[in-house]
Amino acid sequence: MSLRFPLASLSLCLATGAVAALAAAGPASAVPSDHNDFTGRVTAKSGLLLRDKPTRSSRIVGIAPYHSIVHIFCKTRGDSVNGNNRWYLLEDGTWAWGSAFYIDNLGPVPRWC
Repeated sequence: MSLRFPLASLSLCLATGAVAALAAAGPASAVPSDHNDFTGRVTAKSGLLLRDKPTRSSRIVGIAPYHSIVHIFCKTRGDSVNGNNRWYLLEDGTWAWGSAFYIDNLGPVPRWC
């Protein structure tokens, strides 16, 4: 007798239960509480260049306008911009990197990636 099918059934039941629990708890609990707690304001007067890697030479994938609010997922070290080597992974629309030199934190400092 194979245990493969009973284990598959058990896995399906557990997954179904987890989905049901998340749905019953509501959308706020489906996302970790610290996921959206990190925000910042763009201080670059000409707009913040958003890049595909935390480097000054990587491809530009967008621009965040001056004084706009951005949602930060996490921070990492990268190329230095005016003495600041921190970069933030932004989760607004497209996942892109912005130099922390041009973003003022609003609230808690972002976690490390």
